[in-house]
Amino acid sequence: MNSGLLSAEERQVIDTVARFISKEVIPNVSQLERASNYPDFIVNQMKVLGLFGIAVPQEYGGLGLRIPVFAAVLEELAKGWSTLAAYVNSHSTVAYAIGKFGTQGQKDAFLPGMASGEVRAALCLTEAEAGSDLQAIRSSATRSEKVLTLNGAKIYVTNGRKADLLMVLAKSNSAVKKAAYGMSLLLVPSRLPGVSVTTDFEKMAFGKVDTVGISFESVSLTEDLLLGAEEGKGFGQLMDALEIGRIAIAASAVGLAAAALSAALRFAADRKTFGKTINEHQAIQLRLADMATRLVAARQMTLLAAQEKQRGNRADMVSAMAKLFASETCTDLTQEALRVHGGHGYISDYPVERFVREALLYLVGEGTNDIQKLVINRRLQEGSENGLLGLPY
Repeated sequence: MNSGLLSAEERQVIDTVARFISKEVIPNVSQLERASNYPDFIVNQMKVLGLFGIAVPQEYGGLGLRIPVFAAVLEELAKGWSTLAAYVNSHSTVAYAIGKFGTQGQKDAFLPGMASGEVRAALCLTEAEAGSDLQAIRSSATRSEKVLTLNGAKIYVTNGRKADLLMVLAKSNSAVKKAAYGMSLLLVPSRLPGVSVTTDFEKMAFGKVDTVGISFESVSLTEDLLLGAEEGKGFGQLMDALEIGRIAIAASAVGLAAAALSAALRFAADRKTFGKTINEHQAIQLRLADMATRLVAARQMTLLAAQEKQRGNRADMVSAMAKLFASETCTDLTQEALRVHGGHGYISDYPVERFVREALLYLVGEGTNDIQKLVINRRLQEGSENGLLGLPY
């Protein structure tokens, strides 16, 4: 991120995170990845640094970072170990939603604990028969006087087993013609009776990030757990918050892509073939130059999305563009880094092998890239964000 766009305090935050990654994470990431236990020591350090509060306003104990700075912090975390970015991504989306749409009581109740990391939050959206089509979900919240009863099941909940607070999308009014107008977001403490983890999903990467299925069976919720205390607003609230999630995914992808390029540069400077280091071969030079160019382009697109969101502008299209481009770039760059490494890149002794596996998540996380393209096209047809395109009249 251009230092000219940052205050001294913001630059200090990013530099502090970069030092933490350089000192505590990068030298130990292979051991952390292979260990059988959860990295509590690293997570506790993240809590001390305030990283679980990057999207929590300062008046509730958080860092209250501007969105471009939030993105820069996610990038730094992913440069060291993208698992760490995953720990704060959906947590921050929930914090943003509560901070923007929550009642004063909800902010007071949840945000201080989320800022310190003592309360971990997760987002519960996907269902077995409703992936990207969130309007097709079946989870329901029925009202009886001042109590809402939640029933349903969610899958692929990131950090769901560790979460103390679950933000759940559910249908609260099935009578409306358009499903989106009958949905609500519910703030569900995971300790409540009827909430249970049902499945642990094994993944090709991010083994230290729990991904689970969660069941909600006749969970009784008081009215103060309805986000914003208004029924039927959940889908709109979620769409706003997911712009933050897309920016976070894009920034994390940029960080992982940067790590891949860095690894390729180091390997190319050390590896010798035909009597010289491979970075002296034109084929490798062209590959590295292309990687560097695409990395900078992905970072700038992510920054643009973050700036638009920070200004309060509609960022549906540009955040989808950033997520699409950054994740595709990350996937390509990690595979290009593998090519630079040759056979070494396929061996787990080298970090590139892990980078390739991790990059694939960003293609499908926070909405698949085909869904991002549909979002972009819908906005193009509406013309609501076309000022960013600089099209001729």
